Amino acid sequence: MKAESFATSDVPAPQQFDAWMAWFDGVFDVLPHDSPRNGFPAQSQSWQLGGCMVSRVQAPAIRVERNVMHSRRNPLDHWVITLSCQATSLISSRGRTLSVPPRTPFVVSLADDLRSERAEDRRLQLYMSRDRFADLSPALDRARGTALDTPLGFLLGDYLALLEQILPEVAPDDQPRMSDAIGAMVAACLAPEQDRAGAAGLQIDTVRLERVRRVVRKYLRSPALGARLLCHSLSMSRSKLYRLMNAEGGVSRYIQRQRLLEAYALLSDQSVNRSITAIAEELCFADTSSFSRAFRREFTASPSDVRATSHATPNPSITPAQASADATRTNLHSLLRAV
Repeated sequence: MKAESFATSDVPAPQQFDAWMAWFDGVFDVLPHDSPRNGFPAQSQSWQLGGCMVSRVQAPAIRVERNVMHSRRNPLDHWVITLSCQATSLISSRGRTLSVPPRTPFVVSLADDLRSERAEDRRLQLYMSRDRFADLSPALDRARGTALDTPLGFLLGDYLALLEQILPEVAPDDQPRMSDAIGAMVAACLAPEQDRAGAAGLQIDTVRLERVRRVVRKYLRSPALGARLLCHSLSMSRSKLYRLMNAEGGVSRYIQRQRLLEAYALLSDQSVNRSITAIAEELCFADTSSFSRAFRREFTASPSDVRATSHATPNPSITPAQASADATRTNLHSLLRAV
């Protein structure tokens, strides 16, 4: 199986860190520990498996951050299971800070604010699409922001190392089965989390919230989207739906927020040429004025401000690596969007 590969060695040393930043394409901010003027030797290989992706990354000491602005511009919510092979990782996410030693897997979600800091390292990462692995949502959502420092967690780390070895030899016909096998292994290693006392009610609500999220995404551009459609699609009573969505601010607030997040992503995308009025209409707002008011309340900026900022700050200087990435349209963001 062929990997999508990128290496900064293809560009002159002074441009290597900029090339590495271009590879991430806004998914993360990356800050080097040392000055990159003398070079930033880094490389990545990624194998896509239909709903998940395995990546092998080697890079100097860095700090990686993802915050609400990244989530708005690149609305990815994949889970990421990471295994550091050499360095201790300092992780901050969901109000927790933990130090994870090498060879210990840890779980984060791209839907959360997070910061990761580490020395020079080689690491393996398993990106799992929330849509493809919706049945694992309860276990993975509870595990995010934690280290899997249990016997089964270490077993999962060994499994990631085994995947790294065998994926180059996997035949194309076997790729669909690989995705199922990976999901089954992750489920088996996280199963004890589901058996903790008192977790049953939380698990049920987490599954229901995941189902709501999927229906909302499916009908995001439909004027019919509301409590009635959700109740019908989910076979759920109105009172149960309202109780479930109370923590999200209610059904209408949740739907509006998802539409505003989609609008923010469209306005930040320089390839989208539709007018603000057309985007508001597409996302079922009554008129441009009400859309603009709601948008400003949510993001403290107007739709035109977001579009102007996005269009006013294109890539300031195109390195050879960036030109190559543009030609192939291959970078971390494009790979994750395809998962």
